[in-house]
Amino acid sequence: MVSRRRFLQAGAITAALPLAVQSPLAGTDDNSLPHSIAKLTSRKSEAAPISVEERAQRQERARQFMSENSLDAIVLMEGTSLRYFTGVRWWGGERLFAMILPAKGNAFYVCPAFEEGRAREQLSNGPDGYKVDVRVWQEDENPYLLVAQGLKERSVSKLGIEETIRFVFSDGIAKAVPQAAIASATPVTAGCRRIKSAHEIALMRLASQVTLSVYEAVYRALREGMTQNDVSGLIEKAYARVGFPGDASVMVGEYTAMPHGSRTPQVIREGTIIMLDDGCTVEGYQSDITRTFVLGKPTDKMKRVFDIVHRAQFAALAAARPGVECGSIDDAARKVITDAGYGPDYKYFSHRLGHGLGMDEHEWPYLVRGNKTKLEANVTTSDEPGVYFRDEFGIRLEDDMHVTENGAELFTPQSQSLEEPFARA
Repeated sequence: MVSRRRFLQAGAITAALPLAVQSPLAGTDDNSLPHSIAKLTSRKSEAAPISVEERAQRQERARQFMSENSLDAIVLMEGTSLRYFTGVRWWGGERLFAMILPAKGNAFYVCPAFEEGRAREQLSNGPDGYKVDVRVWQEDENPYLLVAQGLKERSVSKLGIEETIRFVFSDGIAKAVPQAAIASATPVTAGCRRIKSAHEIALMRLASQVTLSVYEAVYRALREGMTQNDVSGLIEKAYARVGFPGDASVMVGEYTAMPHGSRTPQVIREGTIIMLDDGCTVEGYQSDITRTFVLGKPTDKMKRVFDIVHRAQFAALAAARPGVECGSIDDAARKVITDAGYGPDYKYFSHRLGHGLGMDEHEWPYLVRGNKTKLEANVTTSDEPGVYFRDEFGIRLEDDMHVTENGAELFTPQSQSLEEPFARA
């Protein structure tokens, strides 16, 4: 899936810069990297992959959630939840490849016959090993009949469909098993994935720390005249040094007022405000961090707004703990911004406070007004208040937040100022 950062970068690359703009990075290669980036070293050895035993435990937990939600089985297809439970990374296009995980009994898979080798190769590294039940269909056969047969064997009367499954597939399954009630599998998939294990939290903490180290290295390499594509290139090289895939959207000047950026070519000048957003992937787990800073001296207004956003981020952190409603965390941050004169509602703070984070950059739960879902220990979310002035500038601070047994913590230190965004408190 193309992330917002890749989308924006691709558009910016195809847009022509004025001929008068000469990039200060012209001719830069890996042998002449800025010192701050060249001194980065690989951290891959710090990341332990998810084990087969952990995936088996996840499947057992899913069965518990199925029982609690009166589901007899769930269907998973290509995407994050399939990877979460099995480790399988699949691309199948219009052909059905599905895992059916029952509340009782063994899972089975329905797979295109010509893909059986690829499927078994990956499945052999999962909880079922080489004993996996794979049912294959030829190109001129109906795969949904295999799904129906397996469900009949397991006496499935209520089937959960994972939320990202395309309609053509869910509709085909529903028509093949008209006697079964179809429901959402989200209580199961979100129920499992929302609460992170100690191992998952360690991977996410590492991802956040890696992202911050990359941002700092790039920040110290910035020079007047660089374009957002120059900065994106430095970020890519920095992630290559630390050993994890990652990138970032880069916003400059007035385009920082657009929370997800612009495809318009942008050039860094002295005194312009700059925003970096997004993160990296460590063994399948995401970071999502935003830093806003100025190359040179910020205006008094910029500094004042930074302080407000900083206080709003801390207010959200202080409000987060098990048992409180997700919406109340948004309320805590929004009150700081509104009380400072940048309200009401979404006038200047134009988006929700945060989103769940894990294997997906955006997942459950969402820290948004009115969400009565209660936080639990070991939920992970972003904490990202912002204030935006159209055609002028915007400031957002984002760190990844872990709800602990008694409160919450950020995986990375808060930014302290626009002039020294990576100074430690």
